Amino acid sequence: RFAVSVGYWKDPYIQHFVRQAKERKAPEINRGNSVCAAGYYARVHGVSYLIKAFLQKTQCNSQIVNLGAGMDTLFWRLKDENLLPRKYFEVDFPMIVARKIHNIKSKPPLSKPIMESHSGDSLLIDSHSLDSSRYSIVGADLRSSSDLEEKLRKHSLDIHLPTLLVAECVLVYMTPQQSASLLKWAASTFPVAMVINYEQVNMRDRFGQIMIENLQRRHCNLAGVELCSSLDSQRERLLGSGWDNAHAVDMMKVYSFLPQADVKRIEALEFLDEKELFEQLMQHYCICWASKDSSNL
Repeated sequence: RFAVSVGYWKDPYIQHFVRQAKERKAPEINRGNSVCAAGYYARVHGVSYLIKAFLQKTQCNSQIVNLGAGMDTLFWRLKDENLLPRKYFEVDFPMIVARKIHNIKSKPPLSKPIMESHSGDSLLIDSHSLDSSRYSIVGADLRSSSDLEEKLRKHSLDIHLPTLLVAECVLVYMTPQQSASLLKWAASTFPVAMVINYEQVNMRDRFGQIMIENLQRRHCNLAGVELCSSLDSQRERLLGSGWDNAHAVDMMKVYSFLPQADVKRIEALEFLDEKELFEQLMQHYCICWASKDSSNL
């Protein structure tokens, strides 16, 4: 929300989910914010690049399952760009889902696009799920693949459609066994599929250890951090779960791939004097993607 308010990228929908902090931030916090905002900028554009490549390859005749979606606004942004897949699913804990549905029901800029894209029978909505012809929100625990599949199928999941699964800072909160179970389920369920995973990497060095300690102090346990030791460990986890091929790049590399004219624009938004901190942070996050493709998409 902070990054959007400063102008790093456009997202007219995030304001309906997250309130802007009222208090004026101290300069050193703003500097930290600018480091994080530039990191978020790379994350948003890097993940978006892969999602759009998948949608263009499938000519939108596909479905997206956004795992641990939280207050994500991707459905609305894709609709604005005429890039909606046949069906877009979001999954999160029932408590998070209830909050999101409440926001959607009470705010016309969020509910109207869902109604506009809907066709067929009446739109179903209750406190823990929303189901329209193009967009569904499902309350489920990702640690139980059978429960997840059952709920998605109730909301018209089509296993024969090319399917993209997106997980941003989600798998790291699950044990290695739980995330492997989820990845294996996806690889064995969909004949044509892709998965995008954004999370930490290089967590065994000193900077990584400090990140873990800081999170632990805030009672935030990274149950799957052992799989975030390197780009190789990230790739191997995907290959070991039944995916045909896998790639991983750290976020510094992603940042260097982005259109440099726009990178110059965002670097001028705020004075970023913590270049070294920024580079270290970016080297400790990565985007990994893998595919399983019976039709050589």
